[in-house]
Amino acid sequence: IRDRIREPDCKFGFILDGFPRTLVQAKALDKMLAEEGATVTKVIELQVPDEVLEERICGRWIHKKSGRSYHVKYAPPKSMKVGADGKPIAESMLDDETGEPLMQRPDDTASALVKRLKGYHSETVPILDHYSPFGVVREVNANQDLDTVWKEVEGSLGRTK
Repeated sequence: IRDRIREPDCKFGFILDGFPRTLVQAKALDKMLAEEGATVTKVIELQVPDEVLEERICGRWIHKKSGRSYHVKYAPPKSMKVGADGKPIAESMLDDETGEPLMQRPDDTASALVKRLKGYHSETVPILDHYSPFGVVREVNANQDLDTVWKEVEGSLGRTK
């Protein structure tokens, strides 16, 4: 990170997406930035209820070769069939362009999500507590349409159109 933020395009700031993830990383980042004469100026928390995350994440399917992504609710493949339980039948999940089978990533399952959320609440949330006394934490309701979320993010960064 130190080498990257010394590049000319970072002169007026930079965004770290998904980092730091632990309090130890946050403190190491603070130390490194202090050595560079800088500080963390904004922390944006994208807030989404856990149950909504489950729907979003567990509904994702991808075509591995192309990277095309689908979602059972928001962007289903044309071939999708639903079983009696209301869930998609895996064999019917085919790429719209090639007809090849789609797959779900191993960490896009309900059981994996439980583990990921536990890690988030135990390791990442303390970062918000760490930065809150400095007045740099901003909360964005990410459980709304994309344009509205983006406007809130821009507002949190102090940027408006």
